[in-house]
This record gives sequence, C-alpha cells and structure tokens, in this order.
Amino acid sequence: MIAKQNFSFKLLVILTALMIALVGCSSNSSSTSKSNEEKSTNTKTAAGDDTKYPIEIKHAFGTTVIKSKPKRVVTIQWGNQDIPLALGVVPVGFSAANFGVQDDSGLLPWTAKKLKELGETNPNVFHDTDGLDFEAISDAKPDVILAAYSGITKEDYDMLSQIAPVVAYPEAPWATPWRDQILMNAAGMGMKTEGEKLVKDMEKLIQEKLSNYPQIKGKKFVWANFSADDLSKLHIYTPVDTRVAFLHEFGLEYPESVKKLIKDPKSFYLDLSAENAEALNDVDIIVGYGNEELYNALKADPVLGKIPAIQRGSVAFIDSSTPLVAAATPTPLSIEYTIDDYLELIGGAASKVNE
Repeated sequence: MIAKQNFSFKLLVILTALMIALVGCSSNSSSTSKSNEEKSTNTKTAAGDDTKYPIEIKHAFGTTVIKSKPKRVVTIQWGNQDIPLALGVVPVGFSAANFGVQDDSGLLPWTAKKLKELGETNPNVFHDTDGLDFEAISDAKPDVILAAYSGITKEDYDMLSQIAPVVAYPEAPWATPWRDQILMNAAGMGMKTEGEKLVKDMEKLIQEKLSNYPQIKGKKFVWANFSADDLSKLHIYTPVDTRVAFLHEFGLEYPESVKKLIKDPKSFYLDLSAENAEALNDVDIIVGYGNEELYNALKADPVLGKIPAIQRGSVAFIDSSTPLVAAATPTPLSIEYTIDDYLELIGGAASKVNE
C-alpha cells in the first residue's frame, strides 16, 4: 500500500497555493468549482457544537493548527476517507483504494455503500497509486487534509501544508491504530466528540460479535505472508502493524518467540528466513494473505510443513478475491461490513488448535 512519491507538480502546487491565498475563492465560478462547493455542503455539524478554535493536533512532523471549522475535507492514502464518511461527511476529494478493489472504481464496497447512503453519486477520487496527486489535491480546495493513517514523508507533509493544514500520523508511517485514526481525523474536522462516540460504537460492536467465538481468546498468533514462488523466506507483521493490533482486540496474543526477533520497535514488518521457522512452533494460529493452493504448498514444504499450525490446519488465509483482504487494515466502515466474516475465519482456525 505504500505508494511511490511523485513530485512532478511541486512548483505548480506552490504557485497554485500562493495564488489561492491572494485571490481567495474567486475562481469558484467554474463548473468544477461549483460542483465541489456543492459537495462541501454535505458536511454535518452536530447540534450544539462547542468546539473551540484554534485546534492543535500533534503528530510525527510537529503540530498542525486548524483555525476554524473545516468545510471542505480531503483525505489521502489508505482508508482515511472512511472516517468522515462514517461521521456523515463526504470528502471533496480522496485517494482511490489500491488494494482489494474488485473493479476500476477505486472504491472498496463499504466506502461505496456509505457514499450511496449519503447521496454522493460522483465522488472526486484521486487515482494516485503511483504517488500523491498534489495538483488534484490542490484543485479540490481543501480546508484540511486528513492523513492519520498514511506513509507520507516529511517532504510530502511540507508540500501538502502549502495547500491546507495536514493531520499526519502520530508516530510512524502505516502504524496508526484504528482508534487513533478516528480520533485524529475527527479532531481535524472539528468533530472530536463525534469521533469519540464512533470509537465507542465500534468497540461495542466488536465485543458483541466476539462473544460468539470464545475459542479465540488467548490463542497465540502471527500474521505471516508466504509466497509459493519462494518458500525460503516469510514476511511477518509486528505488533505495531494495524492488522496485528486489530487481532489483539479479539483476544489473540503475540508469541514471545517472535517478539524477541524484532530489532526495530517502530518497524511494522519482519523478514524471516525459513531456516528460522522454528520460531513459529508455539504459534496456535497463522493468519495471512493466501488461498488453498498456497496452504497446500506450505504443507508439502520440507521445512515450513513442520510448523505445528500448518500441520494441523489452524491457518486463516484471506483470499485476495474477497473484500476481506482489504479489511484487515480496519476502518470504522470496514469493521462493520466484514466483522462477521473475519471472526468466522479466525474462529474456524482457533477451533482446530485443540482438536
């Protein structure tokens, strides 16, 4: 999901930002600007909103100051659009999903469903998978840019800040838990209270669904990705990764045998040679991206096939042909849309541990 960076529009964006500051919104007479202005009216302000401005939001690149209630919200990179949508706000522009999409819309099913509910039939989607489209972002004339879950660099942040205040990730790229994604992005919209309520609603939903799968609690797990083309190595997500953090909420535990192999506490992944696969011997469940063909290849491998979880079949592989492949990195909309399927998959693997 980490996109390459593209700075071909750097000079243009800076000049555009300066012109906007000088002439304000006089260019809104164009049909595109009128369309975007109409979309900005989709924002929803809570009755009795007592948010005090300026708002200050601390993040990895410093502190962002938002002087007044944003009316035009732009989101970039992965999943950030789902927070304003869950709060009833249609962004005037957002990045296309680049993983798990089953058509050319750039929309995951839960995002498309919410847009339809909110009456938006023609969203402004940035097709920026090869790098941030600074020109398109600037053209959307945002009051705030939400990127609490993203991989933007300091240079990206500085460029984006020429356009509008930016809510960046709190500490490390691609490592913001779903709660913090909601709270930071909601705060950036001037909707802190609504964001807090949304978090509570999601927590309640997860616990209600989880009560049907008592076999999950306490099982040790790793999220490991394998390639049938090269079984000499595997790729493991660490506890700071949002996929792993989400599974912790199900009552799953990360094994100490793998924790001790992690050298960089801020890295969201660990590369492991198959020669060191014994580190997974006390793992109850292996979660990962894959299918039955990959699982059969693992069982047949003379090294990886000896891992107990693989031998007994307590493996929860997420097939790329299903929307669930994109929901493991959760947003409030994806959680609601996929929680039943996800728990059924994990619960099935957990049930095989004690067979």
